[in-house]
Amino acid sequence: MKTIKGPGIFLAQFLGDEAPFNTLDGIAQYMADLGYKGLQLPTWDPRVIDIKQAAESKTYCDELKGKLAEKGLEITELASHIIGQLVASHPVYDEMYDGFAAPEVRNNPKARAAWATEHLKQVAVASKNLGLTASATFSGALAWPYLYPWPQRPAGLIETAFTELANRWKPILDVYDENGVDVAYELHPGEDLFDGATFEMFVDYCGGHTRANINYDPSHFVLQQLDYLQFIDLYHDRIKAFHVKDAEFNPTGKQGVYSGFAGWADRAGRFRSLGDGQVDFSAIFSKLSQYNYGSWAVLEWECCIKSPEQGAAEGAPFISDHIIEVTTKAFDDFAGTGADEAFNRKVLGL
Repeated sequence: MKTIKGPGIFLAQFLGDEAPFNTLDGIAQYMADLGYKGLQLPTWDPRVIDIKQAAESKTYCDELKGKLAEKGLEITELASHIIGQLVASHPVYDEMYDGFAAPEVRNNPKARAAWATEHLKQVAVASKNLGLTASATFSGALAWPYLYPWPQRPAGLIETAFTELANRWKPILDVYDENGVDVAYELHPGEDLFDGATFEMFVDYCGGHTRANINYDPSHFVLQQLDYLQFIDLYHDRIKAFHVKDAEFNPTGKQGVYSGFAGWADRAGRFRSLGDGQVDFSAIFSKLSQYNYGSWAVLEWECCIKSPEQGAAEGAPFISDHIIEVTTKAFDDFAGTGADEAFNRKVLGL
């Protein structure tokens, strides 16, 4: 067994226009002072990383790592979520997703998808240059608008969608394989990969590609009412990254999983700061440790009530308190008598 690394924190939700959140140096020092040991960097924000330069220059990567190491920090993973979902997106999202893309490819879905694909490939090379072994992202969505089976879906619609999704992702996965990096998809509503069944389907359409893996985030499973502990039993060999994020689900006579178009604070399912929701993190850390997960535990703050500053301050000790220093011996070793094959046969009366 391995001891989980941490605490880490995903910077995307903390970056802003005011100091110390508007520069890598400032936000890194802020997080280091709170007790964080690792930073997950959003690849779309040039304030924290120039992904093109990171893919082209090992020197740039070494300098970036060195700057963070001076503060006692490591890079946990590169995260490309909002770019990954542009690899494949249904036209209904075109106008909303254009804001995530470079200006020169907006209003041109094919160019936007090609731009996103190139970005993802740069993330693969940059990850290798940084000495990382996994990168978190979203899958994109072609079939998501047809999630609910009414009106009746045309025969073969989902198969066509997943065939296309796999066709777009397989060349990207191949580049990650060439660079020794896993793609850790965050299974998230709004993406075609949102639970275990859709992840399995995608892997099958990708021919079982070994680089198609999972960024485990139990909060999305609470909101879907999926068994997030059994999920680890089923998919632990594919879990390559871990977002520590809390959530709660409180159904009423008015709301269930879909939550009636309510805003986040008024939904039956809500994201919460660590310790304020319903996720059993003690059980999660135990299972991940049991299954030899040895990578990072990374806080992703998304709470509809508590401030990000308080969430970050409380998150570091919360994660530290849940990390299990795994044992290197059995608890009953003191009672061992020592044996060999001859002794074992004698004990069995053979």
